[in-house]
Parts: sequence; structure tokens; C-alpha cells
Amino acid sequence: MTAAATAAPASSARHAWRRFARHRLALASVLVLALLCLLAFSAPLFELALGTDSERVNLFSRLAPPSAQAFLGTDELGRDMFLRLLEGGQVSLLVGLTAAVAAAVIGTFIGLVAGYFGGRFDAFLMRFTDGIIALPLLPLLIVLAAIDLDKLGIPAAIANSENISLYRIILIVALVGWTTVARLVRGAALSIREREYVQAAKVQGAGSWRIMRVHILPNLISPIIVATTLSVGNIILLESVLSFLGLGIQPPIPSWGNLLTNAQALISTAPLLAFYPGFLILLTVLAFNFLGDGLQDALDPRAVRRRA
Repeated sequence: MTAAATAAPASSARHAWRRFARHRLALASVLVLALLCLLAFSAPLFELALGTDSERVNLFSRLAPPSAQAFLGTDELGRDMFLRLLEGGQVSLLVGLTAAVAAAVIGTFIGLVAGYFGGRFDAFLMRFTDGIIALPLLPLLIVLAAIDLDKLGIPAAIANSENISLYRIILIVALVGWTTVARLVRGAALSIREREYVQAAKVQGAGSWRIMRVHILPNLISPIIVATTLSVGNIILLESVLSFLGLGIQPPIPSWGNLLTNAQALISTAPLLAFYPGFLILLTVLAFNFLGDGLQDALDPRAVRRRA
């Protein structure tokens, strides 16, 4: 590999970083999300330092104001609200990131196969994608989340386990959230498959799967990253809506959505119990959206020129 070839990726990365650094809201979003993740996943350390945990009930101190023992006060059962928010943040962020990555993997596979092979195969997959897009998303999620797992033949030990609601939300969102990535990847793959280096690989006898994996997929990483980042905020919002409706993450596992559900009956007497999780949901969704915009500007210079 020549020095010029080695310097080209480094130079491209520097230019991408400069474009990203000019997006101040995206930089601020990185700091906000890093702080949220650090706090959320440091919950055990806070529990150790405070000598309590997020599930400890103390009815004698229910709805207590903020204090040195409970930074944000306590909820209707006397549980530390600060620790509950950290535990809920772990779950909401985990759902958002995991479901977004899973949906991106599904969408990438479908879009790559459709774009590379084309023809009737492409038409079938894209009509299937259009059918998923046409479905009303929130009602569909509500119906899928309300399905009784016991009636599907799933063993009772699994269907009634504590974490099953978490896994089910991730699976449901991943199965219906891949369409945007699929359409992006398919459009790019249709263009890339006609380029000279792809045709040269075919002439040399490279198989279809190798061409897709080695020559096409690496050129699609940027739009996949951007689409995945933008989808995380939407997924967190969907999880919060489902949990608020009682169909998402089920207690005793806390999430920002079911913390809002618990607080709605106390909105007049303890409005801060609803404000805290609602504000964190809003802040996280905005941060992921601004981060996605910044990545789009950094990884796709044409986006900057179109906005200018």
C-alpha cells in the first residue's frame, strides 16, 4: 500500500471530523448522551455510595422532597427517584440502541439482497417493505405487545419471566423498524453494483455474497450509521409510549415510560415525578436526532451543500 493510499482515509476522516465539529448541536448531543449513559450505567455505584437501592420501599418517606439522602426526592412508595431514573435510563437506552442495531441488520440484509440481485426478487422485497411501511405503526405495536405469550405455546417459565417484556419490545420494534434502512441500502446497492470494480470482481469469478460483503457493504456504512442513529430516538419514544400504556416494560423493571405511568395519578400532588422521566425522554430523543444530523453532515458532504 502506497503512502498516498494510506493518507487518503486519514485525510477523509479529518475532513469528516471538521464537518462534524462545525455542528455545535451534534457536539453538545454527544456530551449529553455520554453523560446520560455514564450516569445510567453507574447506578450500582450510586446505590453503593448511598447505601440503598432503587427497589427499597419506605412508606414513611413517600413523596419526600429532594434531600442529601434522595437527590430528587422519593416516589409514591418511598423509593429513591434518582436511582429509579438511573435504572430506567439503563433499560430505555438499552432498548433503543439494541432494537436500532437489530433493525439496521435486518434492513441492511434485505436492502442489500434486493439491490444487488434486482429483478423480480427486488420487486417482491420492496413490495413487502412497502406493505410494512403502510401499516399504522403505533396500533400495530400495541396489538403485538398485547399478545398473550402463553397462548403462543411459549413455556410458562419464559413467558412469565421478569425480563420477557424487555426482550419482547426489542424484538417487536426490530421486526417493524427496518424499512428505512432497507430502502436506503437498496437504492445505494443498485448504483454501486454497476461500478467498474464490482464488474471486475464478477469477471474474476467472485461470488455474489463475497461481492456484496467485500465490495458493496463497506460503501454503505455511512448511510447505515446515520439512519441507525436517527432511529434510536424514535425507538426510545415508542418504548416510552408502550410502557406508558402499560404494554411495554413491565414492573418491577423500571423504564422512563413506566415511571411516567406511575406518576400520572400523582400529577397534581407530585408533578416532579412526571417531569423527571418526561424531561429525560425529551432530552435523549433530541440528542440522538441532533447527533444523527451531525453525522449526516460529516459523512455526506453533499448534505452540507444542499443545506447551504
